[in-house]
Order: sequence, then C-alpha cells, then structure tokens
Amino acid sequence: MRIDILSVVPQLLDSPLSFSIVGRAIKKGLVDIRVHDLRKYGIGPRKNVDDYSYGGDAGMVMMVEPVYRMIEELKSERSYDEVIYMSPDGERLNQSISNELSLKENIIILCGHYKGIDHRIREHLITREISVGDYVVSGGEIPAALLADSLVRLIPGALTDETSALSDSFQDGLLSPPVYTRPAEFNGWKVPDVLLSGNPKLVQQWQDEQALERTKALRPELINKNF
Repeated sequence: MRIDILSVVPQLLDSPLSFSIVGRAIKKGLVDIRVHDLRKYGIGPRKNVDDYSYGGDAGMVMMVEPVYRMIEELKSERSYDEVIYMSPDGERLNQSISNELSLKENIIILCGHYKGIDHRIREHLITREISVGDYVVSGGEIPAALLADSLVRLIPGALTDETSALSDSFQDGLLSPPVYTRPAEFNGWKVPDVLLSGNPKLVQQWQDEQALERTKALRPELINKNF
C-alpha cells in the first residue's frame, strides 16, 4: 500500500508515522508512506501556498495551484484509488471506512490548513472527504495520521497477531468486551472467574454478552444502527 500525504507543515507527521505499529509496518515494507511539502510548488520567491479569500472573510486559504501541481506530479507516477481531503464536513470516519480503504493500493491524503482550501480543489481534484469528528483543529495533519494509522494496522503482517484486529471495537458493530491480564487478583480486584475457567465456549459467551451490554450502556446509538 502507498499513502502520499500532502501538507504545508510536514514536520507535524514525523513522530506519528515513525513509531509503534505504523513505524514497524513501514520498516517491514508493508506500507510506503510519503509526506510531501506543498511548498515545493509554492508561488513566488517565498513559496506561498495561501492567500486572502475572495469576499473578504477572515483567515487565509490554501491556493489551488500548488495542490494541483503536486497531485498531477504524483498521478504521473502511478494511479490512485482515492484522493482524500481531511475535512470537518466530510463523512465521519468509522471502522467500515477504514476496512474499505485498507484494501486500496494507492491513496493521496490532503491536509488542509489555515481557513481551508480553495473550493475548486474539492470540486475537481478530491474524490472523497473524511472527517474525524464534529470539531475543528488547526490543520489536517493529525486527522491524516489518525486515518493512516487506522488503515495500516489492518494490513496483514502489521500486527504481531493478525487476528487481533478482528476483535477490535466496531468490527462487529459493538464495543469490545473488557480485557484483563495477570495477576488474577490485585488490591482485592479480581479477574472474572469465567476468564480463568479454561472453557473457550463459556469465555466466548461471556465476551459476547459483555460487548452487547457495554455497547448498550456506552454507545446505544450503535445498537439502533447495526441491529
């Protein structure tokens, strides 16, 4: 899988993409993530990538030309399944979207900044807009890192135990059941007896019940949506 991320502040992505599961997947050659500085195609001697908006609104807007030229350069090298813009008014990122995108071969992710991007980019260059929630952050870099992480961990070989992702929250429309590890008792707090029983059937039944109960209590809207 190849992920190209376009940013005006590429340094913000150095750490999130260098460690843990994503970093290991890159080192293993399971995914190729490239972060591109849009200032490469900035305008004028100062390599400007933003300008004042027509209409006089406050805040600067990312210009169409640098984004267009960067995307065209990348497309000249390979075809892309999606050109994604991280946007607060895009479709809400969920596990289903991550599952779908993890099967793609080549993806471009555009990180907005300042007041946003020239709308012509959204009209003519972007194939999909994705949001990580109903709030606004300073730029699309952190949302892009979230999206990339959610995709990479689904690539076969990225996780030490490939079956681990199958039991993640939301994979079956429910939250995950509680998990415990050693010791079996700490400070008087005990691990449920069923998990110590050694009976896989009883353990699975308990986990299914707990997943359903936790979802009803914490995220009841998931029950209404998926069941």
